[in-house]
Amino acid sequence: MNAWLRRIPRMALTCAAIACLNAVSWSLVTPPFEVPDEQDHFAYVKQLAETGRLPSSSAEELSKEESTALNALDAETLRLRPQIHTLQTQGEQAALERALASDAHESGSPDAGVAASEPPLYYALEAIPYSLASSGSVLDRVFLMRLFSALLAGFTALFAYLFVREALPAAPWAWSVGGLSIALAPLLAFMSGAVNPDALLAAASAALFYCLARAFRRGLSTRNAAAIGAVTAIGFASKLNFIGLAPGVFLGLLILSVRQARASGFAACGRLALAGALALSPVALYALFNVLSGHPVLGMVSQASSASSILAKLNYVWQLYLPALPGTANDFPGVFTAREIWFHQYVGLYGWLDTPLPDWVDNLALVPAILIAALCARSLYRSRAALRRRALELATYATMALGLMTLIGLASYKRFPAAEAEFGQVRYLLPLLALLGAALVLAARGAGRRWGPAVGATIVVLFIAHDIFSQLQVIARYYG
Repeated sequence: MNAWLRRIPRMALTCAAIACLNAVSWSLVTPPFEVPDEQDHFAYVKQLAETGRLPSSSAEELSKEESTALNALDAETLRLRPQIHTLQTQGEQAALERALASDAHESGSPDAGVAASEPPLYYALEAIPYSLASSGSVLDRVFLMRLFSALLAGFTALFAYLFVREALPAAPWAWSVGGLSIALAPLLAFMSGAVNPDALLAAASAALFYCLARAFRRGLSTRNAAAIGAVTAIGFASKLNFIGLAPGVFLGLLILSVRQARASGFAACGRLALAGALALSPVALYALFNVLSGHPVLGMVSQASSASSILAKLNYVWQLYLPALPGTANDFPGVFTAREIWFHQYVGLYGWLDTPLPDWVDNLALVPAILIAALCARSLYRSRAALRRRALELATYATMALGLMTLIGLASYKRFPAAEAEFGQVRYLLPLLALLGAALVLAARGAGRRWGPAVGATIVVLFIAHDIFSQLQVIARYYG
């Protein structure tokens, strides 16, 4: 372990530490169960930790002790009502503590709401802090479980730094721009400061991008193939959304194995088989479990299909991110989805998606976003020769991004038109944070040798300001 840690750059560990502390800060300012679906994820962990069995129902009939905690926190009244604040007085706090102390403990929680169909890895890991705090109240357990999720934010930032280090080796001074910016990203800290499998999914995805970049740069050795397969298996066992990344992952493995075959011949096929076998093992087990328990084979992914026209689905997915094409039905009339759904949510939408930043912040944020995008485009243009040489590697990353975005769109289409963009939430794009880190490094490089370090420092300062302002907005919403 010491030898492994010595090989990790000090700045990567610094980014990991900052990300952990940032997520812990968010876990403290965000009231319990005021993160999307946190009560369902807690119920899943409770069932697994106390009974050793997975949830058997997606109903919302939570255990009595969790329901008591939710009622004592007045969570239902607080949710989606920004004008109402959380507990404010000592009397309210005393009433909460009496309610938590008086409720009898019951074993397990067979119903876990929307979390019931998710793979069990994150919940099995969370069962450790849950069990350590088992003698305390529900809120004690939630707090310790949130701290565990905060550790996962550190791994996300760590691997994001290592990814830009491998993918952009010619810019050592700019690596810290990508790593620190990801560590300070408020959305990552918000979701990793809660009980939610998005934290593990983000970490596994960042690790996967790093492993792929390392293999593209150094070749598909047995060790690299095993690492890609193992991390892919962790991703599959983390959350169903990871399936969207799978086409890009297997495309990358195929490209890498073809390249490796030129040097090592038939051995490359063995490495491809090793990576594939490791990667698909949890999928096979999960599908088998769902078949035996009567659930859809691949949970949400199975449910995303319907009898609708494939053209209607593709049209919806396109418009979820980009303006409607001429001659097509407009599924989002009067809505510029790229800005009003994705950009505004990235700028700031916290709590139960009921705590936005002021409109003027959304408008002001366009200025640095456009400048960063322009600098990134300038850097890409200047490096166009290198881009052509690395076209297949870039195609792998693009396929991973497009696959995830398509999966989100198809899942959202399942509820259309009753809900226009139910899964149009930026937190579902957290698996692509490593690519954001690379874009920020390119933006710093795009400013040139003279101004690049200053621009990189400015980007990091912007992320610090964004993070602090977002936390203050959450504090004002719940405690103001």
